[in-house]
Amino acid sequence: MFQNLGEMLVLLWRTLRALPFAPRQRHKILEQLFEIGNASLLMACVLSLFIGGVLALQTGPTLAERGLAAFVGQIVGLSMCRELAPVMMAVLIAGRIGSAMAAEIGSMTVYQEIDALRTMNINPVHYLVLPRLVAISIALPLLVVFSILVGWTGGALVASANYEIAVSFHGYFNSLRDGITLMDVVNGLLKSLAFAVVIGTVSCHQGFQTIGGPRGIGRSVTKAVVNSLVLILILDYFLTRLLMHVSS
Repeated sequence: MFQNLGEMLVLLWRTLRALPFAPRQRHKILEQLFEIGNASLLMACVLSLFIGGVLALQTGPTLAERGLAAFVGQIVGLSMCRELAPVMMAVLIAGRIGSAMAAEIGSMTVYQEIDALRTMNINPVHYLVLPRLVAISIALPLLVVFSILVGWTGGALVASANYEIAVSFHGYFNSLRDGITLMDVVNGLLKSLAFAVVIGTVSCHQGFQTIGGPRGIGRSVTKAVVNSLVLILILDYFLTRLLMHVSS
């Protein structure tokens, strides 16, 4: 475990050192951005809409019983900004994009295409890892912003349609405006950026470590997704503690 963590940190450091070369890889970065958006946008919309609706459905009646139905917008808004949108989008990206990264680089490793790149004096980190890490670091925060907006809308639809809550659109978004600050959104974006770096680094590292044939590629994909999810949840706790301490 410690060896894998060390190798991932070394890979991340080599990728960060290669950032000045990112403009040369802009076409591959744009290609990866399009692939991430094309694979994730529709599912992100559906998940966020129903997660926001479920939050309003679960909390709204309880708040209404206590005469606090007007605060349902703040509950949904804070939950989506600070926690649910970053974690939910990170899990989605780890499953859809991280697995694809691990499979693609893993197949190149198994079939000795990585060795061919080195033979042609092409740095695999610059050519393969850098575009993917930059693209996912841009795409995941954008997806989180999209998820937050859609989740708020889902909560508003349920809060206005459910007779037990009976909060109008106007009242719901007024509650959002009064309870949500810019720092709440920034906290979610900072989390998503950290999660994106974790997913990209873990997936690419696991791809480079692939051995064997198709079965080895399958094992690498599974390890990449599982390790990414575990690290996301662990990192989420420490980032939450840190951001709470900074904001206080």
